Amino acid sequence: MRAVCQRVTHARVRVDGEIIGEIGLGWCVLLGIGHDDDERTAVQLVDRIVGLRAFPDEDGRMARSAADVGAEFLVISQITLHADLSRGRRPSFTQAARPEVAAALFERFVALLRERGFTVATGRFGAMMDVEIHNHGPVTIVLSTDAWG
Repeated sequence: MRAVCQRVTHARVRVDGEIIGEIGLGWCVLLGIGHDDDERTAVQLVDRIVGLRAFPDEDGRMARSAADVGAEFLVISQITLHADLSRGRRPSFTQAARPEVAAALFERFVALLRERGFTVATGRFGAMMDVEIHNHGPVTIVLSTDAWG
């Protein structure tokens, strides 16, 4: 799994002009699911994101986690995180999970966050979405379970 995590003060997602998900302070997570991903990688990634100490403490240092600040999550599926450009300029998505597998793992990722007590909004899997992100800091962290083995 690959995730681009942006610390936000506010984020929302629209489909066909309608807001379908919106959060305040927290993480906007753009989530790419690869064909080798499974429950274990979902748990690993949730653990890592939830534990990231990237929210400011009273001295302005990045020392607080999502749980420490009552963060919310906006999770957006993003196949393009698995784009392969090794054969030219048109991306190939052969490393991305099949839609039916990716949709199930996406839902499991969201469920894992909710099981930990977080408020989670989502986009619509497979839809054309407009995502509005108010990146705070800016803080953007890229994570990949590929590197964790």
